[in-house]
Amino acid sequence: MPATPGADAAAADTSRFDPSAFRGELRATANLALPLILGQLSAIGMNVVDTLLAGHLNAHTLAAVAVGTSVWALAINAAIGVIMALPPTVAHLAGAGRHGEIGPIFRQALWLATFVGLALLLLVRYAGPWLIGAFGVDPSIVEDTGKFLRAIAWGAPALTGYLALRGLSEGLALTRPTMYFGALGLALLAPIGYVFMYGKLGIAPRGAQGSGEASALVLWLMFGALALYLHLRRNYREIAPFAHFEWPRWRDISALLRLGVPMAVTVLMESGLFVCTALLIGSLGAITVASHQVAINVASITFMVPLGLAMATTVRVGHAAGRGDARGARSAGFAGIGLSLATQSVASLLMALLPLAIARCYTSDTEVTALAARLLLLAAVFQFSDGIQVTANGALRGLKDTTLPMAITVLAYWGIGMPVGYWLAFHRGYGARGMWMGLVAGLTAAALLLLLRFVRRSRLVPSSARA
Repeated sequence: MPATPGADAAAADTSRFDPSAFRGELRATANLALPLILGQLSAIGMNVVDTLLAGHLNAHTLAAVAVGTSVWALAINAAIGVIMALPPTVAHLAGAGRHGEIGPIFRQALWLATFVGLALLLLVRYAGPWLIGAFGVDPSIVEDTGKFLRAIAWGAPALTGYLALRGLSEGLALTRPTMYFGALGLALLAPIGYVFMYGKLGIAPRGAQGSGEASALVLWLMFGALALYLHLRRNYREIAPFAHFEWPRWRDISALLRLGVPMAVTVLMESGLFVCTALLIGSLGAITVASHQVAINVASITFMVPLGLAMATTVRVGHAAGRGDARGARSAGFAGIGLSLATQSVASLLMALLPLAIARCYTSDTEVTALAARLLLLAAVFQFSDGIQVTANGALRGLKDTTLPMAITVLAYWGIGMPVGYWLAFHRGYGARGMWMGLVAGLTAAALLLLLRFVRRSRLVPSSARA
């Protein structure tokens, strides 16, 4: 895009580093991110609960839930990507003081969430079982994996609606509801999943299918509870999210899609890399699948910390950009990236020093534990890259810069990560470890390119006299 006087002023303004302001930004980002991190940990905790319940039932159920969860993750991330357009949109409006426009755009986002949720329900229920068959997953677990997917698919509309409600709250920098209702879902899933999977209170044991049914039920309960919370709390009265009914306005929905679809593709490129890795590993047998599930579950838990920081960074950057504060937007982005690197250092150290102890928390199977520990050592390597790429992407979303980051992720994950992993796994004989080496390569490439993009793009934020 051509340079403008405002852009030149922004570049000059952001070139001066203010240590005091940066320390303040670190504190503000951390305070905003903490509830988001706890909420994300609760969300991934639901996967941990499923994994633990399945793992202590038998290795077959664990493998079925592992493969099914990988496919379901595609649906989750597609939903997250599209609905992710709402928080930066709300943050820009709030930063500019245009609060009267937030309620109407939120109601259009609810329509978008409804359409996306219904589409995902059909895709997961009918295309999911076909997908696992197409990847040559071990035939012994295909049937139960299909049952899991057909059951959990009913939770897709609740998931997208819940994400829209969360997006409104987070865009307003009200992040505690994410923590509250994430914890609620986690607290509900453990007993409900146990009853459905193991067969209690007069319900027959349902194994992997019971896991999917329990997750779908809990998603609907979370959606209903959060909607009631937003309706009753004073913090949202100025926005009036449910003030009246509105029919879909395709212009507004299209604007959200123009921002959200590249985000969805970006998220799908990363999650798709992990899902295809899981499905390809699925052809190596139940023990290898179970080991991969344990290791990826641990890596997913640690990823929730930089993911929460990235969500907070989106809001902080979006508010600054909305009020025309070029230096604030740049400072917010680097504060998030710095915090992410600090937290990932801790995660990497734990994985490197305690891989066997961590693996034994999931299963008592010695073969699964040994291979999972070796994979965790590779996970320790990509913690830094994973943290940088997700937080830099969050900062770019705050600037509403989504198209080029989408292209970067396609190149990094599918032009580098997947080819390297496949070659090492199936042509060089490294098996699951080879696929994980591909993850390291793809995430590292994405981290470097997205960081460079934010450095350049943050210099082009138009300044405002209001800032």
